[in-house]
Amino acid sequence: MIARMWEVRASRSGFDELLSWVCDTAVPSLEVLPQHVSSDVYSSTDHRIVVITKWRNTPESLPAPPEKLVARAPHVWDFTPVDR
Repeated sequence: MIARMWEVRASRSGFDELLSWVCDTAVPSLEVLPQHVSSDVYSSTDHRIVVITKWRNTPESLPAPPEKLVARAPHVWDFTPVDR
């Protein structure tokens, strides 16, 4: 299992539209893929949006967000579970 964390900061005026794009367009485009396991979307008061997806094997990337809605490009990290 691989978890991919995708984080983006919305422009000051673009937060609501970016969150709608993430929830209505970007995440659903991944959820139909056979290797997809689950997705969670989080937001913060400082205009950040985080998506955590879980994959059976190689994770897929979210599509690029509309440039007018972001304050900076998304950051992406992959994680694997730790046996403890």
